[in-house]
Amino acid sequence: MNEHWKERYARQIMLPEVGIDGQKALSEASVLVVGVGGLGSPLSLYLCAAGVGRLGLIDADVVSESNLQRQVLYTEAEVGQPKVECAARTLARHNSSCVIDTYPCFLTRENAEEIISRYDIVADGCDNFATRYLIDDLCARLGKPYVYGSIMGLRGQVSVFNGGRARRYQDLYSDRAELEARPKAAAGVMGPTPAVVGSMEAAEAIKIITGCGTPLYNRLYSIDLATMESTLLDL
Repeated sequence: MNEHWKERYARQIMLPEVGIDGQKALSEASVLVVGVGGLGSPLSLYLCAAGVGRLGLIDADVVSESNLQRQVLYTEAEVGQPKVECAARTLARHNSSCVIDTYPCFLTRENAEEIISRYDIVADGCDNFATRYLIDDLCARLGKPYVYGSIMGLRGQVSVFNGGRARRYQDLYSDRAELEARPKAAAGVMGPTPAVVGSMEAAEAIKIITGCGTPLYNRLYSIDLATMESTLLDL
């Protein structure tokens, strides 16, 4: 480890739960972030800043003005540009040692296995049920941890599925046919809501990689920012 590396991650390395070994594990790890919008922005920023060695970013959308209220990866000057390209530029400025793969497409049944198989962990930044069930299917088949997060308004949820040791997303939401058939619809959201939930997802991925703490396997964490009430349920 060079001195620059020690200095950059000094505050993280001094944590006994992480240390040198944990930081090395982060540098060798890879995480796929599915969707780089409201959740994917803080999620990818904190993983990159923490020193995760390789990030995959998959999203087919372009930056729109309505994104800027909560999607902190982007600026006004980037409206109309592909999200993954803008996100990659921003993340590279944060940490030039992080390798960033970009996929300017949606995750589909045709490409999901090929893409997901390249990464150690899949982190959920998407906004629809069909994609989450697809991630769940592939992570279960490939034995990958699936870090789940979702938001609505001022509320959010976080959990970790699969990984060969945990329950699945479809166990939490068993009415799959009905939910997959629902059309995608815009909903109101307060900007800090995805910031909180996406940051928690990043923490879960870091915990899995470094072995620190207790990841949310078989548990569901929920928070309501309107009241600051939270619950932790066994699944």
